[in-house]
Amino acid sequence: MKSISSPFDAVSPLDFRYYGADPAFFERLESYVSEKGRIRYAAKVEAALARALAEVGVCSRAAAARIEKACDEVTPEEVWDEEQKTHHDLRALVNCIRNRVSDHDDARRVVHLFATSADIQDTANALRLKELCKNEIIPDLRELLLELIGLAKREANTRQIGRTHGMHAVPTTFGFAIALYVERLGTRLLKLADEANKLRGKMSGAVGAYNALVLGGERDPALFEKNLLEGLGLDCPLSHISSQIVIPEPVQDLTHTALSAFTVLANLADDIRHLHRSEIEEVQEEYKGLRVGSSTMPHKTNPKNFENVKSLWKAFIPRMITVYLDGISEHQRDLTNSASGRFLLETFVALDYAIVRMKDALSRVSVNREAMARNLEAAAESVMAEPLYILLALHEKDPEAYDRVRELVRASERSGRSLAAEVRATPELQPMLRRIPDDKRAMLEDPSGYIGLAVERTHHICGQWELLVQRLP
Repeated sequence: MKSISSPFDAVSPLDFRYYGADPAFFERLESYVSEKGRIRYAAKVEAALARALAEVGVCSRAAAARIEKACDEVTPEEVWDEEQKTHHDLRALVNCIRNRVSDHDDARRVVHLFATSADIQDTANALRLKELCKNEIIPDLRELLLELIGLAKREANTRQIGRTHGMHAVPTTFGFAIALYVERLGTRLLKLADEANKLRGKMSGAVGAYNALVLGGERDPALFEKNLLEGLGLDCPLSHISSQIVIPEPVQDLTHTALSAFTVLANLADDIRHLHRSEIEEVQEEYKGLRVGSSTMPHKTNPKNFENVKSLWKAFIPRMITVYLDGISEHQRDLTNSASGRFLLETFVALDYAIVRMKDALSRVSVNREAMARNLEAAAESVMAEPLYILLALHEKDPEAYDRVRELVRASERSGRSLAAEVRATPELQPMLRRIPDDKRAMLEDPSGYIGLAVERTHHICGQWELLVQRLP
C-alpha cells in the first residue's frame, strides 16, 4: 500500500512548504512534534512509571531497568504495525514494550501497570510541549527579541513621522516604534516560559481517583503520582486533580500565550510591510541573488517574508477555538477531543517557524533614513497643529486653543496653503506666538524635533529587556 514518502505526497503545506522545507528547522523540531516524537515521549513516560513502581517495591529495580531499556529500543515502525492489529495506539506501544522483555521476566507483568492510556498520553504531550517551548521556541523568541532590541537602539534617534489610523500624526522615532514590539514580545516570552512550566501530567487511573493504585496497595497514590511527574519535570501542585484526562486549562493557557505572541508577530510584520510601500519606502528587505516578485512585472520585489508571517497567523489564530472546544469532555472523558487534539502541535510549529522567519527578515532590513526624513518634512507643516494648540493653551491660557487651531486647519484645507502659512497670515496670533518661550516656539518652526521622550524611552525599554532576557534560564 502506498504511503507518504515525499513532500509531493503531503497534504499540509506546513509539511512540504514551511516546516518541512527548511532542513535545519525540521531537524530541530522533528523529535518533539512528529509521530516518532509522540511515540518516543509516550515510551519515556512508560519508563518513568516502571522506575516509580520499583521505588515503591512493586517490581525490582532490575525489572524496571529492563522495561526502560525496552522503552528506549522500541521503534515507531513496530508500534505502527502493532496498531494495525490492536486499533489502539497506546496499547500497541505497551504490547511492543512487553514483547521486548522475556516471557519469564518479572518486568512483563508491570509494564503499564495501574495506568490508563491518558496517564501516558497526556503526560507525554505535556512533557514534549514543555520541552519544545523550553528548548526551541523560547530560545528562538529570545533571539528575535535581541534582534529587535538591536534595531531599536540603532534607530533610537532616527526621526520618523508617526501614523495613527494610517494618517500622519506627530513625529516619533523609528527606534521608539520598534521598542513597542520589544515590550510586547518580551512580555510574551516571559509568559510563554511561565505557562510552559505549569503544564501538568497525571498518573491517577481510569477516572482520576487512583482506583487501580489503591487496589494495588499503594498507601499514598497522590504522592506516587507527584514523585513520578516531578521526576519528569512536570508541575504537580498540591491541588492536583484529574478525571481520566488532565485538566485542560494549562494547555489552553499555553496555547493562548503562543497565539498571543503570534499576534504580536503579525502586527509587527504588518507595520514593516506597510513601510515597504512605494509611496513610503522607509524600509527595505535586502535580498541576496535573484528574487522574483511578480510573474509578469520584472521590476518588482515584495515584502514576502513579512506577508508570510501575517498569512500564517491568519491560518492558525482560529485554532484557539478548537483548543477551547477540546476543554469540554463528558463526565470522566470522551473521545471528541482525540482527533482535534492531534493538530495542537502544528500551532507551535507554525509559531516557531514565523519567529525564525521574522528574525531572518529583520536581520536583512535596511532603514531608509532619507525617506523617513523626507516623509517627515512633507508632513511637518501639518503636524505642527498639536504643539501649537498645546503651547497656546499653556502659555496663553487660551480655553479655545484647540478649536482655534482646528479652524486654522480647516482654513488651510480650504485655501490650499500650509498650516504654517495660515498661522503666519493670522495677525491676532502673532503677539501670542511672540510671548511663547523661544525654546518652545522652536517646535513650531521645526516640528521634526517634537518627539517627546522617544529616544530616552527607547533606550530605557531596550535596557530593561536586555537585563530580563539575560536572566532567562
